[in-house]
Amino acid sequence: MPEIDSLLAYLKAEGGSDLHLAAGLEPRIRKSGSLRAVEGWPVQTHDDIRNLLKPIARPEHWQSYDKDGDLDFAYGLEGVARFRANYFVQEHGAGAVFRIIPEEIVPLEKLSLPPVIERFTELRKGLVLVTGPTGSGKSTTLAAIIDRINRTQRKHVVTLEDPVEFVHQNKSCVFSHREVGNHSKSFANGLRAAIRQDADVILVGEMRDFETISLAITAAEMGMLVFGTLHTNSAAKTIDRIVDTFPSDQQAQARLSLSESIAGIVAQLLLPTADGKGRRACVEILVRTPGLPNIIREGNMAMLKSLIQSGKNEGMQAMDDALMALVEEGSVSPQDAYMKALDKPRFEKLLPAS
Repeated sequence: MPEIDSLLAYLKAEGGSDLHLAAGLEPRIRKSGSLRAVEGWPVQTHDDIRNLLKPIARPEHWQSYDKDGDLDFAYGLEGVARFRANYFVQEHGAGAVFRIIPEEIVPLEKLSLPPVIERFTELRKGLVLVTGPTGSGKSTTLAAIIDRINRTQRKHVVTLEDPVEFVHQNKSCVFSHREVGNHSKSFANGLRAAIRQDADVILVGEMRDFETISLAITAAEMGMLVFGTLHTNSAAKTIDRIVDTFPSDQQAQARLSLSESIAGIVAQLLLPTADGKGRRACVEILVRTPGLPNIIREGNMAMLKSLIQSGKNEGMQAMDDALMALVEEGSVSPQDAYMKALDKPRFEKLLPAS
């Protein structure tokens, strides 16, 4: 058994989310948002880390890591879990992060998310974006949305990920799980193929470049339901990020295409719970209304904020309002909400006097 398996089993047993390995440090796990050392393990050298990492990588993957200094793949440990592995090189030598991929997909109704998100599973077409920083729970939310579609509709779902994380079993839907670098050269190539594969629903694991974003919008305009992720923390920044990926002479057309295809945006953060025993998702939600396309075409982000504020009956909510609601119900601490808030003065009065 590879030596690293004991660390991954420890991560699962402790209820952690990530295992961090780096030359010059002892192994550490992230639990409830904080890093702590693994008991009984000494500081690891560059060679120690490489000896841990090499046995579970395919020979061609290891050659790629030696050449490029970066590697992403999924690793399954039978009876424990699947893990998303990222190998890299840092100042003191080799390093890696393993993120646990839950064996079972948490149903949408158990994620404590606003009910309006369920409406995205009923759409027939359009672009739905789930955004947030790394580790904010985007993959978990998307997996739950896709799982609901799988349980209630008869569709062909194509997923494009790097690597494949959640594996959905065919229930009512038929799934084509495709891994970038293994089944397709790139997200863009995979999207082009999905458009020709009679896909009803497409999940794009990461919309990271102009070509991928452009093709995702095109697919949505052609009548497919496309789900994607971005590393943005609000609806307004998501729209700006998408438009900014286009060359300046194409941005007006990009705004027009996005205004016609966008169906919703869920911007997600993950905060420690007030009791320190877990984490709680906090989301900003934008849903398509008759007034949204014109706001996007004009690039009027100030008006977008007003639209969200006035759209509460439609299920919309601003991030700061969602944070305040979590504080008032005692789910998260005022200090943690203050650190994530955009309008910090609004939360300062809730902080304990120093």
